[in-house]
Amino acid sequence: MGETRLLLKHADVPGIRHYDAYREHDGYKSVEKAFTMTPEQILEEVKTSGLRGRGGAGFPTGMKWSFLAKPEGIPRHLVVNADESEPGTFKDRYLMEFIPHLLIEGMIISSFCLGSNTSYIYIRGEFAWIAEILEEAIAEAKANGWLGKDIKGTGFDLEIYVQRGAGAYICGEETALLESLEGKRGNPRIKPPFPAVKGLWGRPTVVNNVESIAAVVPIIDMTGAEYAKIGVGRSTGTKLISACGNINKPGVYEIDMTQTVEEFIFSDEFCGGIPNGKRLKACIPGGSSVPILPANLLLTTAEGKPRYMNYESLAEGGFATGTMMGSGGFIVLDEDQDVVYHTYTLARFYRHESCGQCSPCREGTGWMEKILKRIDEGQGKMSDIDLLWDIQRKIEGNTICPLGDAAAWPVAAAIRHFRDEFEWHVLNPEECLTRNYGLAGYADPLEIKEQA
Repeated sequence: MGETRLLLKHADVPGIRHYDAYREHDGYKSVEKAFTMTPEQILEEVKTSGLRGRGGAGFPTGMKWSFLAKPEGIPRHLVVNADESEPGTFKDRYLMEFIPHLLIEGMIISSFCLGSNTSYIYIRGEFAWIAEILEEAIAEAKANGWLGKDIKGTGFDLEIYVQRGAGAYICGEETALLESLEGKRGNPRIKPPFPAVKGLWGRPTVVNNVESIAAVVPIIDMTGAEYAKIGVGRSTGTKLISACGNINKPGVYEIDMTQTVEEFIFSDEFCGGIPNGKRLKACIPGGSSVPILPANLLLTTAEGKPRYMNYESLAEGGFATGTMMGSGGFIVLDEDQDVVYHTYTLARFYRHESCGQCSPCREGTGWMEKILKRIDEGQGKMSDIDLLWDIQRKIEGNTICPLGDAAAWPVAAAIRHFRDEFEWHVLNPEECLTRNYGLAGYADPLEIKEQA
């Protein structure tokens, strides 16, 4: 089974980045249809579609929109979170770079539904060239009457602005993003109040991921009911996956979430298997913050059922034996990869990106980084492993924003599933500097037993 393309349907069309080619391939037809509907009807279509936030949390988009407060005489805003900084995730970058008008069309429909006359794209600071692409596409859309005053005689006004961040991962958290957009330091806010009530400049605001807003275009085009028929269960529609690591065909794939993980990794339609005949050791399936799984828990659940590429199947077993779909940053590791080293690399990233507002995150991420570096360099002690476990437990759930959880989960999962590799580093301080631990039993069939 190959890709099911809705968002990437015309990705290979020459010149699709520009208005004329996009318009020739059904561009802005969903906006035309949306303008014949009421905002309430558009909201109902998005709810019916079952679309879940594609930035990582997976919260129902229509429900999020329905929370938006609508006080009389106070402006409302739509803010698109394009601060794609999660290691292993690059699908939003692909959409914005190659099909920018899809995002703009989705923003027009969403802004009309939400009653936002001024909407923003907050883009990651390192995406300077993509910001220019978006600004050019916005200018093209405005020149053709899709933005500005009284769009196409509907009486609806809309301006879209691109705001560049300064390259801070923390600004991917929606309230830190809003603080940065207001010109302040990007520190997360305490909630409540939530952005839907008091967001940008104290006004009701919806913050959505790039892919989530782009998905509104096919939903309006085909209806929410038809969109909901794609996929399985609560994992409706298509999902963009950023596949990278030890695979033959890295890239961005659009799936309908009915594929097994095994099919996604090894079929020629998708990742094309692992290079050089190596065996699969582990995978981080949803971006750096979700739990890593060894091969034997990745391809099948703890009960021995096939694992599928959707929200429910990946999460089956909870964090004890499962993981998360997350942002879809699919990182594959072969038998030569060192889990201790990669966990240290992630810990170093989260320590660097912590805003420092919360003590558990500020102190805990630095502590975890130091201990992991020590173990990786053959200077660790057995007690360090338990210390790491204790630190991550004290970070998780004790911070204002989810960065603390994002830092804790990779460490917890690495110790949970690869503790023998950590112990080997401690017991073989010289050997661990010259070779990797290898596969051990990570790819062997699981002996089904009671989970602790």
